[in-house]
Amino acid sequence: MKFSSATLLVAAAATLCSCGGDGGPQPLACSDLTSANLKIPNLTITSVSDVAAANGLPAHCKIDGSLDAHTGIDGKPYAIGFELRTPVPSAWNGKFFFQGGGGTNGVIVPATGTLLNATSGTALGLGYAVASTDGGHDTGSSDATFGVDPQARSDYGYNAVGRVTVIAKQIIAAHLGSQPKRSYLLGCSNGGRDAMVAAARFPDQYDGFVAGDPGFNLPKAAIAQTWDTQQFMSAASAGQLPKDAFPATAMALVAQKITDKCDALDGVADGIVNDRVACQAAFNLDTDVPTCSGAADATCLTTAQKTALQKVMDGAKNSGGQSLYANWPWDPGIAGSGWRFWKLDAGFAPLPFNTLIGAGAMGYIFTSPPDQPNLADGGLAYQLGLSMDTDAPKIFATTSVYKESAMDFMAPPNATTLAGLKARGKLIVFHGTGDPVFSANDTIAWYEALKANDPSAAAYARLFLVPGMNHCSGGPATDVFDALGALENWVEKGVAPDTMVATTNPANADVTAAGWPANRSRPLCAYPKQAVLKQGATNTEDAASFQCQ
Repeated sequence: MKFSSATLLVAAAATLCSCGGDGGPQPLACSDLTSANLKIPNLTITSVSDVAAANGLPAHCKIDGSLDAHTGIDGKPYAIGFELRTPVPSAWNGKFFFQGGGGTNGVIVPATGTLLNATSGTALGLGYAVASTDGGHDTGSSDATFGVDPQARSDYGYNAVGRVTVIAKQIIAAHLGSQPKRSYLLGCSNGGRDAMVAAARFPDQYDGFVAGDPGFNLPKAAIAQTWDTQQFMSAASAGQLPKDAFPATAMALVAQKITDKCDALDGVADGIVNDRVACQAAFNLDTDVPTCSGAADATCLTTAQKTALQKVMDGAKNSGGQSLYANWPWDPGIAGSGWRFWKLDAGFAPLPFNTLIGAGAMGYIFTSPPDQPNLADGGLAYQLGLSMDTDAPKIFATTSVYKESAMDFMAPPNATTLAGLKARGKLIVFHGTGDPVFSANDTIAWYEALKANDPSAAAYARLFLVPGMNHCSGGPATDVFDALGALENWVEKGVAPDTMVATTNPANADVTAAGWPANRSRPLCAYPKQAVLKQGATNTEDAASFQCQ
């Protein structure tokens, strides 16, 4: 069953609880939130429990369930699994929080309401009712074989978010006595994609969204992951892997040369490249990084290394030179531990995580019909054999069985003309310029296109770039900030976010390695503005010394 009319389903909540009138049914106690009592079609409640306050979480009701069970064309059982946690009625703030997913989903992450880049706290602790979903399959966080089933693909791409949103609100109304007065969806990575998809498909269900480092063109990014592996391996000697061809010393050298060329362009030498545009023009890999005359060492790159890295940063292309995904900004975050984890060395396995997760996603979910590759080697052979000319276009393909292409079910439809969002909600997007998974340049291009189609776009959608930040967090960056607070102020108080103050995370090893002071703070500026040092300011560790211009 595919999600279609949110309005009709939400209206059905009135049949569950009419608490506002005399003689109407009373709210159901937590223990009474059963399938039989809720009477919602295609819903199975698997467990309910009253959870006592513990581990920083308040007392709450925990509901686990599933929706729309079916048998896939592969003969396996599928359903949209979800978890909903609601505060005790007296502690409910009247609001709903949907917690976006990650990777290929496949597990139900506890619905506590992760506040993304905030240092502490949860949405549940703030009084929100919180929902999360496994995306329509419980195959585990690294198993993409569910992509063989067309319905499971659609559930993962958009349907699970739509269905769980509506059903969660019905359950909330039955238990807490009313529909939420405000609804927000926050997520990073694939969860950021969830937010952008919901902003396009389900704008009537939400008042606001936060999309962090969003993979809204995820199938295209999977092509880029394959391209990257191919290029890194082109610089590897026999028996080497990407991590061997590009040791940490090589990436540290490149990052230092970027810093040397670009750091002071924003008015202060502090290890942060705020002037991203000027940096792309100023830095040149070929001339700014020494070329080895012999074997590679910590002071130079070989010609093969330079060629491979330049091709990676230029973005995936087919043999005709056509771009298949965005290029990547030169940024000191290239030496971050997260950049290395995704592009070169996952650590727990000798391959990049972009190979370990990307090969399965590409081969099972994003090709039509699915390639179903053998991934016994972690996906390396599949990535190395994938053709940018004949295989990459499969993300746009359909068949009589797979009626939606990967780009149809994964990307937000009409992402640059968000009329529904404009009519009701607000969208905050943030993206690390050192993100190794989804290029910040792709997100910038989306935002520029949105503004080109609607010059008033900043009234409902704003983009914040986080210099140096890797994927969702980490990297040499001030990566701690309160995106939910900024969104609430925008939606509920009409205060549009021109800046968000960001600080360093004491647990961020990349910041420690860079020697940054623990109290550093910076303003994150609404794009296209960037932080520059105020004239006469001397405290370069304080956000108040900077202005957005």
